[in-house]
Amino acid sequence: MVQATFDETLTKSVAAWGAIASMALCVAVLIASEFIPVSLLTPIAGDLGMSEGQAGQAISISGLFAVLTSLSIAGLTRNIDRKILLSSFSLLLIVSGLIVTFAPNHAALMTGRALLGVAIGGFWSMSTAVVMRLLPERDVPKGLAMLNAGNGIAATISAPLGSFLGDYVGWRGAFFLVVPLALLALIWQWLNIPSLPPRRCRARGNVFRLLGRRQVALGMTAILLLFMGQFALFTYLRPFLESVSGYSVTALSVVLLLMGLAGVAGTWSISRVLSTHLYPAVIFIPLVMTAIALLLIAFGSSKLSIAGLLIAWGFFGTAAPVGWGTWLSRVLRDDAEAGGGLQVAVIQFAITIGAAGGGLLFDWAGWWSSFAFAAVLLLGSAVAGAAAWVDWEHAK
Repeated sequence: MVQATFDETLTKSVAAWGAIASMALCVAVLIASEFIPVSLLTPIAGDLGMSEGQAGQAISISGLFAVLTSLSIAGLTRNIDRKILLSSFSLLLIVSGLIVTFAPNHAALMTGRALLGVAIGGFWSMSTAVVMRLLPERDVPKGLAMLNAGNGIAATISAPLGSFLGDYVGWRGAFFLVVPLALLALIWQWLNIPSLPPRRCRARGNVFRLLGRRQVALGMTAILLLFMGQFALFTYLRPFLESVSGYSVTALSVVLLLMGLAGVAGTWSISRVLSTHLYPAVIFIPLVMTAIALLLIAFGSSKLSIAGLLIAWGFFGTAAPVGWGTWLSRVLRDDAEAGGGLQVAVIQFAITIGAAGGGLLFDWAGWWSSFAFAAVLLLGSAVAGAAAWVDWEHAK
C-alpha cells in the first residue's frame, strides 16, 4: 500500500490549499456530470428513442465503470506521478462531456457515460491519499471537507440546473456546460498541484481483504443498501413529479433546487453531531428516508406534501455520506487508502444496481414499485448500521 502522508518538501501551505480547491472544483464537476441525467431523463429518452428506464441506465453505466476503476486503479498506476494521473482523469471528464453532448444514439451516450465512470472512480479513489500528501495531518480533515463541499455544491445545482437548461437549450446544451468547467479544473490543477511521484508499495492484497473485518463488512453493507435505496428512488424523480404529481418543468426545477439547498444544510448539521453520535446518526437517517419513500407513495398527487417530503429527503440523503465518511476515518485510519477505494467501489456499485433495479421496476410495474423497493433497501441499511454499532461496542 502507498504510504500517502504529508511531505513538506513537496508543497507550501498556500499552494497546497490552491491544489485542494482545484480538486474540489473537479469533484463538483464530476458529481454534477454523474447526476445531471436525473432531471433530463424525459428529453433524453424522447430524443434518442428509448424508454425513461433505459435512459436511467446512463447513470448505471457510469457507476459500473467507476466500480471497476476504483478496484484496479492503485495496481495499474503504481508507477505514475499522481499529478499526471489526476490531470488525466480531468481530461477524460472533458472527453466524456463532448461525446455525450454530440451523442447520435444510445450506444454513443453509453460510451461517454462509461468514460465518465472511469474518471469518477479514479479521481475519488485517489483523492484522500493525495490530500494526505498535500497537507499536514492536522489540516487533512479540512481538506477533505473542501472536497465534500464540492460534492455538496454539485448535488445542489446539478438536477435543478440540468432541468432549467434542458428546458431552454436542450439536454445536449446542459451536458455541454460540463466541458468548460472541466477545462478550468484541469488548468487549475496543473498550475497548483505539485509533482507527486509514486512511493514504494508494500503488497497487502486487494481491497476486498478488508471485508474480513466484521465491522468493515457490516458498515459497507449499510453503505451499499443506503445508496441502492437512495438512487432507486432519486433517479426517477422527474418522471414521477411530471406524470404523478403534475409539476411543470419550472416547478420541478424549484423543488430540485430546494432539495439541493436542504442537502447543504443537512451536511452542515450532521457534522455537528458525528463526534458524539456517529452510529445513531447513520441509523436514524435511513429510517427517516424509508418513511419518506413510503409517504411519497401515499401522497403522490399532493404537490405541497410532495415538495415538503422531497426537501426532507434532500436534507437527510445528502447528510448520510458524511456520516459514513466519518465512520471510515475512524474504523480504517490505519488503512485509509484501501478503505477509500473499497468505499468508492461499494457506493458506485450501489448506484449502478439501485438505478438499474429502479428502472426495471419503473418500466415493469410503475413508479410506485421503484419507491417501495427503495424503502426496503433503506430499512435494510438502518438494520446493518445497527449491527455495526453493536459490533463496535462489543469490540470496545
